[in-house]
Amino acid sequence: MADPAPPLRLSVVQLEERLDGFVTEYLKDKSEQTRGTYRRTLNEFERYHAVRAGRPSSRFRFVEADVEAYKAYLMEERELSQVSVSTYLTAIRRFCDYLVARGDLAENPARGVKGNRRPESHSRAVLRADEVEALFEAVPEATLIGRRDRAIMALMVYGGLSEIELVRADVDDLDRTLMGTVIRVQGKGRTSKDARVPLDDSALGPLDVYLQARSAPPSAPLFVSHGHRSEGTRLNTRSVRGRINGHLRSAKLKRRGVSPHSLTHTAALIWLNDGMPVEEVRRRMRHGTLETTMISFRKQGLLTREPETE
Repeated sequence: MADPAPPLRLSVVQLEERLDGFVTEYLKDKSEQTRGTYRRTLNEFERYHAVRAGRPSSRFRFVEADVEAYKAYLMEERELSQVSVSTYLTAIRRFCDYLVARGDLAENPARGVKGNRRPESHSRAVLRADEVEALFEAVPEATLIGRRDRAIMALMVYGGLSEIELVRADVDDLDRTLMGTVIRVQGKGRTSKDARVPLDDSALGPLDVYLQARSAPPSAPLFVSHGHRSEGTRLNTRSVRGRINGHLRSAKLKRRGVSPHSLTHTAALIWLNDGMPVEEVRRRMRHGTLETTMISFRKQGLLTREPETE
């Protein structure tokens, strides 16, 4: 009986070569859009692989256990939605098909790793009204970084903005008129700032406090780093996610399902509980269908529910 083939270990350069081959050769009959989607999705795997390539004991070996570990990373560290995790795993599965076709692998190790089912409701938890208050209390107002983080949280929980919309925004995207203030945003998958989101006082107040303390020019990014080495550079989504998660932990609010995205989902519940029409909430949240908004409508009671006891 022949010995089983040793696990496949690819260097960073070797993986990049095979990813290019997968897109240009294996997917050559697919549309340019499909090829681009696969390549962008696999960029995350390429980064994941590169980090582990420098750690001999944890290098990715293209076995089922390693694919399971990648899935856990997507769910727990990247905190991706169930649908996104399934999309990323589909890309890995197809890429491993290519490696099998090349002869690099005897069988596809991703075949046995199942994706997550599409949820019928938002899987991420929302915050209660008292938890929102506790979260803001956990962030100091005396420092510029604290004022920045409070402004970010306010735009999420009272303005419904997402991480990607926040980091893409510039100061001059704020449009102040007699009818109120709106912010032009560029969401995920969009190529321009084609949406205008109204900002109520609860969302705008902490932002004005931050901008006044910072004295930022109109062309500057709305949110920047205030570290010694990176002062003035635009924040990225990873930085925002890390800061919000840190504050959730400080406020003892971090639990299964609670993530920075929870703040954005909470905005819809706050508006609904304040009596805002469902259709207006849909417009503010930029939901594609009313049914998506109705998921929040059916969860309104969560905003003021009593804390669970042990």
